[in-house]
Amino acid sequence: MSANYWDSTQRRYWLFTKDQLNTMRTKLEQDNHDLVRMFPLSQPRHLAIFFNQQLIRLGKRLTIRQQAMATAQVYLKRFYSRVEIRRTNPYLVITTAIYLACKMEESPQHIRLIVTEARQLWQDFIGLDTSRIGECEFFLISEMSSQLIVHQPYRTLTSLRSELALVDEDVQLAKSVINDHYMTDLPLLFPPHVIALVAVLLALVLRPNSVTPGQQGASAAAAAGLQAAQAALSQAHGGLMTPAGAGTLAGLPPPPPSAAVSGQEAREKQQEARITRVQHFAAWLAESTVDIASMVDATQEIISFYECYEKYNEKLTREQINRFVKAGSLDR
Repeated sequence: MSANYWDSTQRRYWLFTKDQLNTMRTKLEQDNHDLVRMFPLSQPRHLAIFFNQQLIRLGKRLTIRQQAMATAQVYLKRFYSRVEIRRTNPYLVITTAIYLACKMEESPQHIRLIVTEARQLWQDFIGLDTSRIGECEFFLISEMSSQLIVHQPYRTLTSLRSELALVDEDVQLAKSVINDHYMTDLPLLFPPHVIALVAVLLALVLRPNSVTPGQQGASAAAAAGLQAAQAALSQAHGGLMTPAGAGTLAGLPPPPPSAAVSGQEAREKQQEARITRVQHFAAWLAESTVDIASMVDATQEIISFYECYEKYNEKLTREQINRFVKAGSLDR
């Protein structure tokens, strides 16, 4: 175990470059060529969205804490970086990941309760035999080399809240971005503190909920947000942000002409306060030793995910997964 991320197995063994991750996935597909040909699947991002949705459904039924849910999602990513998905029952793996994550996060759930609730959701794919969960748990632990400690971005966000002068709205939006990043490859690509800072950046430069997955017009908001975020990072990398430069980062449109004067004044004050927080954040980044290049890459990744979400087809993804599970060509 390691309370220090820099000495953790997560940093030493579970951080990859995009090329390394693509190579690992390509090798899995090549080693399972027949299965890949028989059961085509959506792109990894769409699979991750589907897994996230199913995991949240089960988590809500069991009232599981967010920390355990986040750890379960990381387990899924680690596991499927080493195991071809078509050789598994993803519903069983999701159930087991939650069961294992709850134990690791010191909020254990009884195995019978988890199996019962999972069967309520996926009765065609989950049996009542609890030994299957035990077998799958051993499988997960083995493939992850017993490296089960996960450092999450939430801790960084909480510890920096006062230092970065974040308000409740900023924190809540940043948490939403962190929640969303588990549907991308970011947990396997960047340290948790980089993810937390990217979430803060997006919370400051984007309108609240402007990039909520599935919301109409998310692509346009995402593109604007990416430009604003890159500008903020550029300013932070080169020095303190000027007031003039910060004005472009508010991400807020001007109040409509028909709005009441009092409403305009309130919005203007909110916008000015946000600009001040953006300036403060840029100044903090300029004085820190944070890898700005990694923040830029991570920002692009999360923004492109929001654009990708608009093309996600839940029905198609579910049918593709159910097809190979029902085919009975899996051992676990």
